[in-house]
Amino acid sequence: MRTETSYNLPDVRRWRNVSIVVGIVALLACLAGLVSMPVQFFRSYLLAFVFWTGLTVGCLGVLMMQYVTGGRWGKILQRPLEAASLTLPLLAVLFAPVLLGLPLLYIWADPAAVAADPRLQAKHIYLNIPFFVARQLVYFAVLIIFAWLLTSWAAKWKTIEDPRYQWRLEHLSGAGMFVTAVILSLAMIDWVMTLEPHWYSTIYAAVFIAGEMLAGFAFSIAAVLLLSPRFAESIDPKRFRDLGNLLLTFVMLWAYCAFSQFLLIWSGNLREEITWYLPRTVGAWGIIALALVVFHFFVPFFLLLSRDLKENRKALLLLVLFLLLMRFVDICWLIKPAFAPSVVNWMDFAATVGVGGLWLALFLWIYERNDQRKY
Repeated sequence: MRTETSYNLPDVRRWRNVSIVVGIVALLACLAGLVSMPVQFFRSYLLAFVFWTGLTVGCLGVLMMQYVTGGRWGKILQRPLEAASLTLPLLAVLFAPVLLGLPLLYIWADPAAVAADPRLQAKHIYLNIPFFVARQLVYFAVLIIFAWLLTSWAAKWKTIEDPRYQWRLEHLSGAGMFVTAVILSLAMIDWVMTLEPHWYSTIYAAVFIAGEMLAGFAFSIAAVLLLSPRFAESIDPKRFRDLGNLLLTFVMLWAYCAFSQFLLIWSGNLREEITWYLPRTVGAWGIIALALVVFHFFVPFFLLLSRDLKENRKALLLLVLFLLLMRFVDICWLIKPAFAPSVVNWMDFAATVGVGGLWLALFLWIYERNDQRKY
C-alpha cells in the first residue's frame, strides 16, 4: 500500500498573485519597447521563451527518468515536476510572438537574404516558415500529450493503487525520454542554432539537453524547499544528499558536453566552425564564458562534494537558485552573440521576468490545486 505524505503547503495564493502582476507589468513594459525597438523586442522575447521552455521540458525529462528508475529521490520532487510539466500549454500559446517575429529573428526567414545566399537556398527545404511552424505544432502537441498522460495516470495510480498504471507510467516514460530528447534537440536547433544558419555542431543539442535537465532538477528542488518547508523539514537529510549527488551528476554532464563541443571544434580548427566561438570568447562575452566555466561548473562541483552542504537544506537551496541564475547566463551567452551588435538590453530582463511571471503563476496554481494528492 502506498502511504500519503502531506506537503503542508504555505499560502501560495499571494505568491501567485504577485507573479501575475509582475509578469503582466514586465510584458507591458516590453510591449512599450516594441514600438521603438521592434527587433530588440523579439530578440529579448526569444531569450526569455527559450529559458523557460527549456526548464519546463527539463522538468518533464526528469519526471520520466524518475518513473523509469523508480528511485526514492523522485518521490520528493514528483509534485513540482508534474506541475511544471503541465504548464506546457501556456508555453505553446506564448510561442506566438516568436512566430510573428520570424523575419526579424532568422535570416533564413527573409526571402531577399535567401535569394542572395546559395547556402541558405540549399537549406531552404528545411528552413522555411511553413515547415518551421508545422514542426513547432508537432513538438508542443507531443510534449503536452506526454505531460497529460503522465500526470493523469499518476493521479489514478495514487488514488486506486492499480499496478497497471505503474506499468503504463514506466513504459511510457521509457519511450518518452527518447522522444523528448529528440524533440528538445530539434527545437533548440530550430530556435537557437538556426540564428546562425551557416554554422552547425553535432553535439549542440546534447549541450542543451544536459543544461535543461540540470535546470529542471534544480528548479524542482528549489520548489520543494520554498513551497513546502514543513514537508522538507520532515525528510531524512540522506534524501537531500541523494538529490545533491544527482545534481552533481547533471553539473558534470553539462560540463562534459559543453567542453566536448569546444574541444572538437578547437582541435578541428576549421574556419566555418570556429566562427561561432569567436564572438563568444572575446570582450565581455569572453569574460562571461570564463565565468560560466568557474561558476557553472567548478564552484558547484566542489561545493557538491561536501556531504554537509547537501544535507543542509538552506545551503542546498541557495546553490540550486544560483545554478538557475547561471543557466540564464548560459542561455544569454548562447543566444545574444548571434545578433550584431550584441549588447545586453533592459528588455532581456523584462521579457524573462514577464514570461516567468505568467509561467510561475500557472505553476503555483497547479501546485496548490494538487495539495490533497497522495505522494
